[in-house]
Amino acid sequence: MAQNLIADEKDRAGSKKVGSLRALVPFFAPYRLQVILAACALVLTATVSLLLPMAARRVVDGFATSDVEILDSYFAAAVAIALVFALGTAARYFIVTRLGERVVADIRTAVFDRMIGMSPAYYERLMTGEVLSRITTDTTLLLSVVGSSVSWFLRNILLFFGGLALMLATAPKLTGMVLLLVPLVMVPIILLGRRVRTLSRENQDWIAASSGNASEALLSVQTVQAFTHEAPSRAQFADVTEKSFQSAKKRIAVRALLTAIIIFVVFSGILGVLWIGARDVRAGAMSAGELVQFVIYAGIIAASVAALSEIWGELQRAAGATERLTELMHAEDSVHDPEAPAALPLPVQGAVRFDAVSFTYPSRPNTQALQDLTLDIRPGETVALVGPSGAGKSTVLQLLLRFYDPAAGTVSLDGVNLQDMDRAGFRAHLALVPQDPVIFASTARENIRFGRPEASDAEVEAAAQAAAAHDFIMALPDGYDSPVGERGVMLSGGQKQRIAIARAILRDAPVLLLDEATSALDSESEQAVQQAVEALSADRTTIIVAHRLSTVKKADRIIVLEEGRIVAQGSHDALVAEGGLYARLARLQFTDGLAAE
Repeated sequence: MAQNLIADEKDRAGSKKVGSLRALVPFFAPYRLQVILAACALVLTATVSLLLPMAARRVVDGFATSDVEILDSYFAAAVAIALVFALGTAARYFIVTRLGERVVADIRTAVFDRMIGMSPAYYERLMTGEVLSRITTDTTLLLSVVGSSVSWFLRNILLFFGGLALMLATAPKLTGMVLLLVPLVMVPIILLGRRVRTLSRENQDWIAASSGNASEALLSVQTVQAFTHEAPSRAQFADVTEKSFQSAKKRIAVRALLTAIIIFVVFSGILGVLWIGARDVRAGAMSAGELVQFVIYAGIIAASVAALSEIWGELQRAAGATERLTELMHAEDSVHDPEAPAALPLPVQGAVRFDAVSFTYPSRPNTQALQDLTLDIRPGETVALVGPSGAGKSTVLQLLLRFYDPAAGTVSLDGVNLQDMDRAGFRAHLALVPQDPVIFASTARENIRFGRPEASDAEVEAAAQAAAAHDFIMALPDGYDSPVGERGVMLSGGQKQRIAIARAILRDAPVLLLDEATSALDSESEQAVQQAVEALSADRTTIIVAHRLSTVKKADRIIVLEEGRIVAQGSHDALVAEGGLYARLARLQFTDGLAAE
């Protein structure tokens, strides 16, 4: 699985150059003033850094003067320059670091905003754990670069060119010798830099794979433990993590080699140039202060080159992270809203129509989930969908919620094609109780209120009572304000389902979708919930995916699906008398119910 994910990452198109960082520019646009202030602080500190060697030259040459006041003034000027440098550096750090935190927070928000709106079809191609890795790991890497490395990179660029110009003015002959070192430095940067970039991308991909693997295992920890799969899960995670480490080790080795080559070439060259400069001082061709000034400038340039080679690797890693985040922010979704969405006629009646709908899941292109399905559901009608596994029952709900778009045909609500409307607009009139209820790591009250955030406490409790959830909620340590744990780990399966039903009741939508909504309830709770569902269904359209006879029998109409087609429809009694698939399912799945008749 992890290997496939890495292969997919490598196959994705996109620039692997530092120029990819240009994608971050729009995020800096709202903070132009901070960027200008940071640039001013950056130029100030670089300029002051270049003035320090001049002050050092004056001080050294001042040792030869007999005027103590002049020597004192040189020292005072040097201290003043150091003070300005310290204040400018502090200001640059404060502005740049704060700006980096702000921009990265905006990037995280932008990526999450984009991802939370992507349809389930998108997540068939990309693991949720990898998305989380990009939002956390990649943005953390960007924070290091945006909040520090970019500023440090630009500062060293200024120091390099400014120091080179002033060094040339100080000692042209020695500067010419230093320039001969530039090709020797640039060649390893270019050659080894490409290798660092490739390894950095590979390393980030393995980190994402590791995160996805861990997320999948931890989210299914009960299943893992129930099947005593801990050891294989540990081994699989350790394998992916080890591959991530090995990839990082290669990157570190190449960067270390690059750093060693550059430092050796630069400092060896500078020592040779200093040897020639020392001979010139002895010959009287230049003063000791000029040599000191030249040496400091040479040191500044050498340090700048060394820093640039180090930062370059960081920028390349950031470029890879930027590519991955940009891919998320510009990801194409197969389901999208129209530019000029149509509006539902109000009040919403709840008429649902599937007109010659065919559909295939992206992950199963060779298997049709629905085939030329036509279905009309009248406002206020309760319709039950039955059939064997894979018949397309839940797919009907998926298309009605427009998690996917049909390959052919149309799905409409009150005569308006869903594809012509804003998804959030028409979904506001639907309430879903899924087969696997989703419970959030919050309180019982907030989990129910998720269906209608503006609902009052009294409305929340009324919904809970209608869903037969009030009694067990009140038995919790803090009642409705009791935390229920991550994914509702403190609740039983039936309790989770009753919370989900209460959430749908509170939403009070004209169309109610129940996907095996009572499958996890005991008989007593099911009877209580069934009464609530019947009352709730009385004046709204209800579509039920169910196997239990008690639910199916009381539906206005039963739709029997097989291999994505409607093979029969009618009342329970009529379908049983007719024989065929429904009668067979009734005998197999509803034996208890039949016995109870």
